[in-house]
Amino acid sequence: MPPDRPRLTPAIADVRRAVRASLPSDGLVIVALSGGPDSLALAAATAFEAPRAGLRAGAVIVDHGLQPESADAAAHASRQAHALGLDPVELRRVAVGRDGGPEAAARASRYSALESVAAQTGAVAVLLGHTLDDQAETVLLGLARGSGATSIRGMEPVSGLYRRPLLGIRRATTVQACADAGLEPWLDPQNDDPAFTRVRVRRTVLPVLEQELGPGIPEALARTAEQLREDADALDHFAEEIAEDLAEHSEAGISLPVKALEVQPAALRQRLIRLAVASEFHVSLSRAQTLEVARLVTDWHGQSGVDLPGVRVERRSGLLHFTATG
Repeated sequence: MPPDRPRLTPAIADVRRAVRASLPSDGLVIVALSGGPDSLALAAATAFEAPRAGLRAGAVIVDHGLQPESADAAAHASRQAHALGLDPVELRRVAVGRDGGPEAAARASRYSALESVAAQTGAVAVLLGHTLDDQAETVLLGLARGSGATSIRGMEPVSGLYRRPLLGIRRATTVQACADAGLEPWLDPQNDDPAFTRVRVRRTVLPVLEQELGPGIPEALARTAEQLREDADALDHFAEEIAEDLAEHSEAGISLPVKALEVQPAALRQRLIRLAVASEFHVSLSRAQTLEVARLVTDWHGQSGVDLPGVRVERRSGLLHFTATG
């Protein structure tokens, strides 16, 4: 049985409200619980809200084994999940590879474990503890890297199996919610390690921006991400509708009419090119690759074509022909 519920404070109420709005209509939801304040506050709120919505709620704890104390932290998080009344509670230890660097490798191992547990338990959703502060950091990193709208639009509130109820909640609120509920979060030392770019953004860059430009920078970055998601979703929808009318499929690949591409705004033209390659050949193009193909439309001087990974693009008889090369 879950323990006595803590008194309702503003921080606890805010987290519960966010969770309540994000829950699916039925089934089992599992919380990805690291033991840190964000995921612990999320777990406590889910343990409270899910039964009231007619749902079952569990947790999964992933031990990456990257720090000496990680096993103890994972075991402590597991005990906290049980104490909150979550069931089932799964603890998975994973081996982290090296592809893409330590952060990317750990993330890949973590998500693989989450998907495995979801499949095993039949969970309809995995709840992640990313906050508004995480969203702001993601947007700022995307801006700095020139990654385009894909990164600047930030993390999705709902993305397939995954839901992020706390994207509108500040990190300070989750810390306070844990304190108000008498929950002791684990403080990952890597979250203070300046060797990680995201930590430097969190500890140095964002505070300097707020000092120099005024308060509210994280909220402004999160709003920017939301607006970009809305715009990008609309453009993607238009591109899909246009592609249905324009695309010509054949055994060799897919073709798009040059004149129809030429009259489109750049944002739609480039989406149509990426969509054609992704849908037909399951290849994701970078911006540089997309622009190289687009020049066959906008800067045509009789050039022979463009070679992409596994795909050849040529302009012939008023059409862009996309054909497999592997």
